[in-house]
Amino acid sequence: MARGRLRSRLRRFDQSLANQPVYALTETVQIPADPISPTRRIVRRIVYALLALCAATLIAYLERDGYRDVQGDDLSLLDCLYYATVSLSTTGYGDITPLTPAARLTNILVITPLRVAFLIVLIGTTVETLTTQSRQAYRIQRWRSRVRNHIVIVGYGTKGKTAAAALVGDEVAPADIVVVDEDPVALERARASGLVTVRGNGTNSEVLRLASAQHARAIIVATNSDDSAVLVTLTAREIAPNAKIIAAVRETDNQHLLKQSGADSTVLTAETAGRLLGLAVQTPTVVEMMEDLLTPDAGFAIAEREVSPKEVGGSPRHLPDIVLGVVRNGRLVRVDDEEVDALEAGDRLLYVRSADVDR
Repeated sequence: MARGRLRSRLRRFDQSLANQPVYALTETVQIPADPISPTRRIVRRIVYALLALCAATLIAYLERDGYRDVQGDDLSLLDCLYYATVSLSTTGYGDITPLTPAARLTNILVITPLRVAFLIVLIGTTVETLTTQSRQAYRIQRWRSRVRNHIVIVGYGTKGKTAAAALVGDEVAPADIVVVDEDPVALERARASGLVTVRGNGTNSEVLRLASAQHARAIIVATNSDDSAVLVTLTAREIAPNAKIIAAVRETDNQHLLKQSGADSTVLTAETAGRLLGLAVQTPTVVEMMEDLLTPDAGFAIAEREVSPKEVGGSPRHLPDIVLGVVRNGRLVRVDDEEVDALEAGDRLLYVRSADVDR
């Protein structure tokens, strides 16, 4: 009953973000894009302006018989270029007009570039903002329609950042990692690493839906407090019943709450760090080895693989790999347990691999 009441309270706080138009989500969801330097943007705008000027000049020249100047002469190519220039720059023509070719050439070569530069400064920022929002809205719409089997990280503090780095080091594409957080600084760090970001509270089911948590293969809960972790886990399990949820917890007493909320596995951050600190006093090399095993992109690392057909029926202790345990029916069994003396089809091996050899 209490769990049901908590879910109903969470629903009342939902803001129906997933039902909003895509353009309204550009400040909430950020899809990484290739950075473009300001100089390149300005050069690109100038090139576009010159192309438009050339096109207008060509059109005026092809239809020059329909144009007359104030002197009644036929239009030359220079006259057509001048007409295109004053037309595209919204200057117009009237009581003050250059009459000699030299004056018109000066207007084209000097006045017009200054006028174009003025227009870039005046409306360039507004145009760029509108086009950036349009591109971002398109990327969000395309991403939401395609994203599947990705990983959602709720909380991008020290734990979340380290978890993302470990995933990338284990050959997970940054675009397949979505970070959910409320801190703009943390989200900016995540975007700089090429990760997709969603700004909002992970306890809000609509925020998790924006991160497509319902289609994720794994959800990592790395919040700063155990109570937030319980609420996030409860919400995530409700909208993603098939996802694997891994939650970080500070206190052992709260571990069972996360299990009841739907977490598949939990990590005791405070106690694990305390054990390593204690080991470092007497056996610092053990801590170094543990750090090496937890770093997937260098040295040794802990990995998991499926048993090959040739290994079925054999003992995991007789394999070339250093096997630490066997995962059977979703349950981890120690390698020295009699239950796994003979490997079966479908078993998975937890073993130590060399990252350098794999690379």
